[in-house]
Amino acid sequence: MTLIVGHRGARGEAPENTLASFAKALAAGVTRVELDLHLSADRQLMVIHDPTLKRTTGVRGKVAQHSAEDLQRIDARLGLPGWPEPCPIPTLEQVFGTFPDIEHYQLEVKSGSTAQSRIVLAAILQLVERFGLQNRVVVTSSSRTLLRTARDTAYPLATGLVEEYGLLDPLKSARRYQCRFLILKWTLCRPTLIQQAQAQGLHVSVWTVNEIEQMQRLIDMGVDSIITDYPHLAMRVLA
Repeated sequence: MTLIVGHRGARGEAPENTLASFAKALAAGVTRVELDLHLSADRQLMVIHDPTLKRTTGVRGKVAQHSAEDLQRIDARLGLPGWPEPCPIPTLEQVFGTFPDIEHYQLEVKSGSTAQSRIVLAAILQLVERFGLQNRVVVTSSSRTLLRTARDTAYPLATGLVEEYGLLDPLKSARRYQCRFLILKWTLCRPTLIQQAQAQGLHVSVWTVNEIEQMQRLIDMGVDSIITDYPHLAMRVLA
């Protein structure tokens, strides 16, 4: 059965990557979520998609230029106009602590050097171990540097390759970096690719799927999970 994953929580229903967004996904009955991570100036894991603040908060500057304490005072509801209440940028620690009912997390890390990758991977592992979520987390990225770092350091958490363009063979790349998940953009999905990935033991997760016909086509194709901005809609289609 195809699983539903809330994209940045419930990006189409609440301000993305905020506590309100994850609560909205849970309210739809979705207990698997995808979220994005960047490091603050004091190396705390912040839940925000862009390396800059402007799009979701209206504030100029980079996430990495601010402390976690300062970032948690910034309202991140700009991405969904009309939301009635302030939505501060959360830390990953806050998300883990607030939502014990979330069964699985896709933690997407954007990019960075090998040194930066080591810092991010270590910070994630420390939090995951503290909350006992080792079997409920996959660290995903399109960054070969990060995935290579995870492989070469025998990183104990599951990893996943995020593939948007398909310029290189995603199955070869996933195998090279010892990934357990393959996160495909929906435009790359073909029945043969899905079947080959699953035959290699990969969980195939597809993003971002927001149209009913698209959802149904991918469910029929047998993908393992669908990442959507609209968890309530996806749950109705699944039903």
